[in-house]
This record gives sequence, C-alpha cells and structure tokens, in this order.
Amino acid sequence: MSEPDNNSLSIKEQPSDDEASSHGPKPVTAKPPLSSYFLVSMLCMFAAMGGFIFGYDTGTISGYVNMPVFLEKLGSTDANGVHYLSKVRSGLLIGIFSIGACIGGIFLSRLGDMYGRKIGVWVGTGVYIVGVLIQVTTYNAWYQFLIGRLIGGMGVGTIAVLVPMFQSEVAPQEIRGTLVSSYQLMITLGIFIGYIVCYATNTRPDATSYKIPLSLGFVWSVILIVGLIFLPESPRYLMSKDRNEEAQKIMCWINRRDPNDPLIVETVANVAAAIEHERNAGKAKWTEVITGKPRVGYRLMVGVMVLALQQLVGANYFFYFGTTIFKGIGMNNSYLASIIFGAVNFGSTFFGLYFVERFGRRNVLLYGAAGMFIFFVIYASMGAKALYPNGSDNDANVQVGKAMIFVTCGYIFCFATTWAPCAFVLVSELFPIRTRSKGMSLGLGANWLANFLLSFFTPFITGAIHFYYGFVFAGCNLFAIVFVYFFVHETKGLSLEQIDQLFVSGVMPWRSSGWVAPAIVDPSTYNEEAPKDTHPNAIHDEHIV
Repeated sequence: MSEPDNNSLSIKEQPSDDEASSHGPKPVTAKPPLSSYFLVSMLCMFAAMGGFIFGYDTGTISGYVNMPVFLEKLGSTDANGVHYLSKVRSGLLIGIFSIGACIGGIFLSRLGDMYGRKIGVWVGTGVYIVGVLIQVTTYNAWYQFLIGRLIGGMGVGTIAVLVPMFQSEVAPQEIRGTLVSSYQLMITLGIFIGYIVCYATNTRPDATSYKIPLSLGFVWSVILIVGLIFLPESPRYLMSKDRNEEAQKIMCWINRRDPNDPLIVETVANVAAAIEHERNAGKAKWTEVITGKPRVGYRLMVGVMVLALQQLVGANYFFYFGTTIFKGIGMNNSYLASIIFGAVNFGSTFFGLYFVERFGRRNVLLYGAAGMFIFFVIYASMGAKALYPNGSDNDANVQVGKAMIFVTCGYIFCFATTWAPCAFVLVSELFPIRTRSKGMSLGLGANWLANFLLSFFTPFITGAIHFYYGFVFAGCNLFAIVFVYFFVHETKGLSLEQIDQLFVSGVMPWRSSGWVAPAIVDPSTYNEEAPKDTHPNAIHDEHIV
C-alpha cells in the first residue's frame, strides 16, 4: 500500500516558500521508523519470487543451447556428424518464451482485476508449471520443446504484470521504489542460480544435463504457490471491490498501526476518493489507456517506451547469448564466465535498491543509460578492432578477450543498478488504479516483444556484423537518454494518488523533481486540462539529491 502524502517531503529536497505556495501545503508529519516497514518488506520480497522464476529461465536457456546432449536431441546434424542449432531454431527456442509472456501479460493478467492479484499470480504460476512439464517430457521433438516454452512464457508474463502491481499497491511510498525493485533483485538471483546449475550439469553425458535444470523450475514454482497462501490481498484491489473493512485490517496489519491512526485514516480516504472517482466514470475500457484522464495516453507512451528500452539497451544480448559470446572470444569454459557476470549482476542490484529511492527515477535512468553507452562503445570497439588481430575467428587475442569480459561486467553493473530495477518501479506506479492493469500489461507487452525481436534476430545480426552490433545498442542508450530527459516525470516519494495530481499539474518532466504534492488528493481535478508550465524559471532540480 502507499502511505499518505504527509511524508512525501521526508526524502525530497524542501522546496522554497514560493514553490510550496504554488503547488500545495508543505507536509509536516515525521517519517515512520524503519522497523515499521519490516513486515511489508518481507511480503514484497516473497512476492518477488515470481521474478526469480523468470530469471532462472533466462539463466538456464543460454546454457541449454550450448550443451552437447541438447544439440544432439533437439538440433540438426551436418555432413560431418556435428550437432548444431540453426540460427532460426536457436532464435525461436529462446525468443518464443517472450511471445508467450507478451500474450500472458496482456490477456491472462486481467485475472488480477477480476479475481485479485493473488489468484492471478497463482494461475500464472500454474501455467508456467504446465510449460515446464511439456519441456521436461520432450525427447527429441524440438517443436514440443518450443510449445512448452511458449506456454511457460505465458505464465511468466502474467506474473511479471501482477507481482510489481501487487508490490506497488502494498508498499509504503517512502520505500516503494526499493520494494518494487526487489522483483528485479530476484530476477538477477534467478539468472545467477541458473548459470550455476547449468555449469554443474553441462558435462553430464545424457539428457539430465538440461532436464535437471528444467525440473528445478517446477520446484521454484511450487514454493511460490504455497507461499502465496500466507500473503494478504492488495488493499487497493479489495477497496475497489467494496471490501473496505478487510482492506483496512490488512493496512493496519502490514503497517502495525491502529485503525484510527492518522496515516491509516488518510490513506483509506485518498484511495476511496480515487476509486469513487473512477466508478463515477464507469467501467474502464481499453480505449481509456489512450484517452483516459489525467493524461493516461501520455503515461502509456512513457511506460511502453521505458519498458521497450529496458530491452533495447542491450542487457539480454549478454544474458541470452553470453555463453556463446564468451566461447567466441577464446574462453575455455564459457559457463564459468557467465557465472562471473551473473554474480556481478546479482550483487550490483543491491546498489540499485538504494539508488532508485535515494537519487530518484529520472536521475537513475539518465546516468544509467550514459554509463551503458560508454561501456558498449568500448566493448564494440575492442571486439571489432582488436580481438582478432590476424582476421581469423580461431585466433582470438586472449588478453583482449579478458578485457572485454571486464568491460561487460562494467556494463552489467550500470544496468543492474539503474534500468533493471528502475524501469519496473516507474511503470508499476505510473498508472491510476482504474487502468493500471491494462497499462502495465501493454507496457510489459512492449518489453516482451522487444525481448523476442532481440533474441530471435541476434544470431543473424552477430553472424553478419559480429561485434559491430554493440554500436547498435550504444545508439539505443543514447536515444534512451534523450527520451528520459524530455518525457519521464519524477515519481519518487509520491503516493499513487499523488502521481495522478502530478500529471494534472502540467509540470514539465525536467522540472518535476521539484514538484510538491497537495496534502489532500482531489480526484475531481483529473478531468481538467493540464495547464502549461507556469514556472519557466523554476529551479532546475535535476541534480542528485
């Protein structure tokens, strides 16, 4: 859940008197002690187990496609008796998961609005289990394995929409960014564990080399299904279904406060006012994600672009094809190299949990894209100009190869501390509750579609231009900097209801870091035309605070 706005300035710079008077009264309530966040933190961390399932699948598929037994069972055989995966088959086996996730994210995630966030996650996890079982029972029919990955992706896509949504609706606004980022933390842990499992099994002489890692996906899913029994439903969802008393009890339990506590009273009042306004507008339609107020179409554009760019900045180039890439630059054990940057990815995400709340969403995205741009330029330059001094793919400069791994780790650090967690955080809090499920599903649909295009076409592109491909990702990062600066508003420290007011205010994105929310949310202003920025000389609050 989100706490009322009377704490919103406790993690923001205090505005001047002129700014405060123009935007709303200055809240004064003290920030709650950190100990009061322990229970809600544990709830959100466990819900993030859904991210672990996604990450584990990502970490293992890059290992499967290079295992000798997997190639023998599901690949083709050339004239010399060598087993291999064609570029089309490799791209499909990796990328079809994203197509399934796109379908599940857009359609199955609607169960979260119909029956609750918990039931939606349960269904998504069950669908993923079906997909795993189909893959495990595959003998040598690669299309059966493909169908299993498609179905598994549908389950993960459902989870990917509903878990961050649940977290954003339960988490207090002061630490919402950190708690929603825990979803990305668990993704990185899943990737890391997936690399380790594949490293441990890749030398096995039979199909257990890839079926053991596959079967563990079933274990992680059962853990999530059982654990969900003990998690409460989202209070915001309950209030949208007129279960106000139940929602209030959950708010009190999560925050360890009495029903008459001012924080609980004000939060319930703000959520109830927002829901009442949405009801007066009638049942939400899909067209409202474009035409809805306040500025929902603009917010959809931002959400779609940010989540698409999270893929296009290039991280999955390494996550999906890391084993193949490192083999190509002379690493004797490419599985071990994957473990190295998997560990960097996981460890760096802890910094991301801090950065996203300390420095704000805009700064994290801007500086992250700048860092990734620099590392990709270095990586691509080294690979294209120095890795093969004699022009032969079989004569790699080992020292340059090691340096490229170091540069890759630098890139992974930038991604894991910025775009990896922050993109999910931003989009999870971007939409009003009326269109949140639809907006998030479309945003994540764009994410999965970009994921598929990247995973399917990468084998063809790298085969044609090799390491020059890195310059393409560098260009995507440069575009990301421009887009974030001109279009992404700062949402740090605001309740989900106050974010609606942010878009009503008409403040420009590059000045939004200094915007101060009104003490009481007034949904009646949502249909007003957003005014032009009336403070062209306002303090430019883009520095790190």
